[in-house]
Amino acid sequence: EVQLVESGGGLVQPGGALNLSCAASGFPFSIAMMSWVRQAPGKELECVSVVYPTLQSPYYGDSVKGRFTASRDNTEKTLYLQLSSLKSEDTATYYCMWSECRRSMRGSRGQGTQVAVSP
Repeated sequence: EVQLVESGGGLVQPGGALNLSCAASGFPFSIAMMSWVRQAPGKELECVSVVYPTLQSPYYGDSVKGRFTASRDNTEKTLYLQLSSLKSEDTATYYCMWSECRRSMRGSRGQGTQVAVSP
């Protein structure tokens, strides 16, 4: 059974930082294309980052480029997303997804972790 469990969300002030994690199990994580996606209230899912199973540098969406850093630990089967210089528009539920999110948003994903950016 595929399981993806996100953690690390919370309430943070503008300009602050958070570190998200996603623990994966039930599929071959080390060769899996993984993504971070987010959904703001009332909006569609947005592809935030793609983390490749190879040494290829991650892809970042324009809205987060230069502020977010994605990585993975294949030994620990964990996906990471470091969020910095947070803005109110980063407020959303963040999900890790087993897919390349620029191609498909239909991959398996976890329950999500909420990030709220507010003074």
